[in-house]
Amino acid sequence: MVIGRARRSEELGETLLPKRIALPIFASDPLSSVAYATQEILLVLTLGGLAYLHFTPWIAGAVVALMTVVVLSYRQVVRAYPSGGGSYAVVSTNLGPSAGLVVGASLLVDYVMTVAVSVASGVDNIVSALPSLADYRVLMALGFVGLLTALNLRGMRESGRLFAAPTYLFVGGVLIMIGTGLLRYLLGDAPVAESSAYGITPQKNDVDLAGIALVMLVLRAFSSGCTALTGVEAISNGVPAFRKPKSQNAAYTLAAMGIIAVVLFVGVTTLAIVANVHIADDPCRLTGLPHCAGYPQRTVIAQLAAAVFGGSHSFGFYYIQAATALILILAANTAFNGFPLLSSILAQDSYLPRQLHNRGDRLVFSNGIVALAVVAGLLLYVFKASVSSLIHLYILGVFTSFTLSQTGMVRHWNRALCTETDPVRRRRQHLARAVNSTGAAVTGLVLVIVLATKFTQGAWLAVVAAAVLWLMMRGIRRQYDRTSAELAVTDPRQDSVPPSRVLAIVLVSTLHRPTLRALAYARAFRPDHLEALTVAVDQESLSTLRRQWDDFDIQVPLTVLESPYREITRPAVQYVRSVRRDGPNDVIAVFIPEYVVGHWWENLLHNQTALWLKSRLLFTPGVTVTSVPWQLSSATSPRRPIARAPGSVRRGEPPNTAKHITAHAASQPPDTQ
Repeated sequence: MVIGRARRSEELGETLLPKRIALPIFASDPLSSVAYATQEILLVLTLGGLAYLHFTPWIAGAVVALMTVVVLSYRQVVRAYPSGGGSYAVVSTNLGPSAGLVVGASLLVDYVMTVAVSVASGVDNIVSALPSLADYRVLMALGFVGLLTALNLRGMRESGRLFAAPTYLFVGGVLIMIGTGLLRYLLGDAPVAESSAYGITPQKNDVDLAGIALVMLVLRAFSSGCTALTGVEAISNGVPAFRKPKSQNAAYTLAAMGIIAVVLFVGVTTLAIVANVHIADDPCRLTGLPHCAGYPQRTVIAQLAAAVFGGSHSFGFYYIQAATALILILAANTAFNGFPLLSSILAQDSYLPRQLHNRGDRLVFSNGIVALAVVAGLLLYVFKASVSSLIHLYILGVFTSFTLSQTGMVRHWNRALCTETDPVRRRRQHLARAVNSTGAAVTGLVLVIVLATKFTQGAWLAVVAAAVLWLMMRGIRRQYDRTSAELAVTDPRQDSVPPSRVLAIVLVSTLHRPTLRALAYARAFRPDHLEALTVAVDQESLSTLRRQWDDFDIQVPLTVLESPYREITRPAVQYVRSVRRDGPNDVIAVFIPEYVVGHWWENLLHNQTALWLKSRLLFTPGVTVTSVPWQLSSATSPRRPIARAPGSVRRGEPPNTAKHITAHAASQPPDTQ
């Protein structure tokens, strides 16, 4: 009901995306960041007071220039590496696996932060429109993460169709708001924000910032404004999801995303300056506010909508707030597509558990989607869905990947120029290298700025998380490499040598029908030696077992192990190991009777001893363990519905066996039949 019907593997081509759906899927994050990027710039500048807001247009201009360089650089990436992987593929190929892992770890952390920040920001806008919901902030955030998870598990194409409308409604609504506000300004009726009458008390008494302090304030505001660039790399990671020609369609979508994001960001920032929006990290720093305690400040975009459309009860205000909340929550969808794709590539390269490379019922990487949702949900819960707390952990990973990927592209073009002889292509490659060189230099500088200004504000947590993830992925790769080396066939003749003897041991507690079935099953293997083994913890039960063994004339020797401390597992395991030591070239086959029950709670009453024995015996070399099932009536009752096995939905309904065999035989030549 939630995920939808399973898709066949052959239907993978039908899930590929046209550009109109790929744009809202992969670009909802950078498009939505205009809802809070301007606000983050203003929040930092007002730490020094209102006097420093005149830096806003210069900082916004620097952000726009940086976005232009990054978009142009990633267009080079999607054309040069159309197989997907984006920054990770570029860096791994050109700078080595270790550097590639740095990018992979940084992006995985940043994708988690994208979900947390986007959802928290969306909830903020809902609270701005409906302040009475402020106490339910965390619950709403977790609910939205769960909803996004369910929608993405339905498949990329289906979720894209659902997300396309809110994205385009947001873009259209903000463009109308910007156009209306600027038109009013040109006609002499400039919109005025509700906070324009408030002053702002500087965070520190010394408001005359100069020198290094002023530079640091501006740089910190710039680094906060760089949140507008988050998600730009997602398209380069998801090139395989596009329709053919994949790289060309991805490049067009990337260009469209960059143009729309720049227009929206510039428009919102200009409108904020025109409307004289004032916002502070603490409402009590707003001078002229009668009761600051618990005062819910509206977001910048909410103040602009109210100023442009005639108040907080106008249709335009509620439209912008609803569209903004939707796009901010759906912006997390960029991460829900980027994280599973990247983790799948890393898993394919043995840096993450290989289950992350498996596709689910709807041909999406379900395990990656669920993992992202769980970690992001924990972050929202721990940080109480606070944007101001989460934002400092953000964007560090993005600029790490920006810098390393552009550096890798420079090396890529250097190698290409060494072999290229066509003058036209060489000119294009020189231009591409110049673009990537500029991108590497600029994003590297921004990375230093972001690290310097945000490290003590909480960014160190993102650094530590990326470092731990990097070490973990290296460890996973070493484990996979060790396992592969250990399992590799070196001498087929030696690995295929049959055992000298097969010794069968049937574990017995009492003489009942499951025991007799296990003995019969063991005889069917025709072992060189067969014996029954029981552990005597109760002399009365042992006497009953011996008497029954003789009465039924069981032609299998019964070995009894004394256990004065009433242990069962330890004596049985020690005996099996002693038999193995006496014949190191033998194989010991242990048969354990087990009950098959029809209800989960019955497992609590049965099979506990068998479970412990198996868990210990599996670590003993030269020992095989076989469970001999006995179905109780609850497992075979016709009234009991047959439950689906895990994965049966993904595999699809099995064909009718008789018809399938007949059809297969009919399709073969007569001699084959």
